[in-house]
Amino acid sequence: MGIVTNVILPLALALIMFAMGLGLTGRDFARVFAQPKDFLAGAGLQLIVLPAAAFALASVWPMAAILAVGLMILAACPGGTTSNLMTSMARGDVALSISLTAVISLLAVVTVPLIVGGSLNHFMGQDAPPLPVLETVLKITAIVVVPTALGMLVRRLAPGFAQWAGGHTRLLSTAVFVLVVIAGLIVSRDDIVPFFAQAGLVALVFNLLMLAIAHGVAAALRLNPAQRIAVTIECGFQNATLGIVVGTTLLGDVRFAIASAVYGLIMLFTGLGYALIVARRQGAAAGGGRAPADS
Repeated sequence: MGIVTNVILPLALALIMFAMGLGLTGRDFARVFAQPKDFLAGAGLQLIVLPAAAFALASVWPMAAILAVGLMILAACPGGTTSNLMTSMARGDVALSISLTAVISLLAVVTVPLIVGGSLNHFMGQDAPPLPVLETVLKITAIVVVPTALGMLVRRLAPGFAQWAGGHTRLLSTAVFVLVVIAGLIVSRDDIVPFFAQAGLVALVFNLLMLAIAHGVAAALRLNPAQRIAVTIECGFQNATLGIVVGTTLLGDVRFAIASAVYGLIMLFTGLGYALIVARRQGAAAGGGRAPADS
């Protein structure tokens, strides 16, 4: 268990973030200022609405306190890189998806310690394990920020290699993500049976709720269909790998990672379903100059 949580999981996350960095340029961050409405809609949903929805569910749903904290850990995590692939599949705005993933990932250095620390105190009180804030900041920097920056550096110095490696690495990182989630479930197999009924259903409800809220807010703000898709998928695809790392490596208890592990599997199916549905609608609208789009 020690080598999985302390070595393999952090390295897997670092690889995923390096793969994301290979696809980033300064233009992805400039989008914050170029198209602020789209970005702020997605960022507000991820940084404010998503943790608030998780807190509401964790407060009313009958579950163990440690699982409630696990749900908040998941909500504190940024969107996962898989969201970029799903956004592309759904014919959404991939550039917006990448920008949101990148910026929110960098902000995780601040948001994760704040949200997780507050959740530990609220839900577990004196029974909460100590959260090493400085260690948390340093480890998130080491396995999220640094690999992303290195990927961007490789992209800048060797764009040809980065373009070639990017596609392969993204596929590899997706495979690594699935393996990490499965490893998290295996590591927590002793607790997964009694806790799955609690964590599994609430994770599904949380995922579907955020997809619905994000889609509704994006529609209310009158974002274009491509931006609406990107924002919705970003809010439905959390970086479950980071959630597993926080629970197992920083807090030292696999039960904190159960919600992230279960959610990581669920979102692949719900996200894929959403992507296929909206891609079909987008395709019909694109070729439907002769026929009105579905309402």
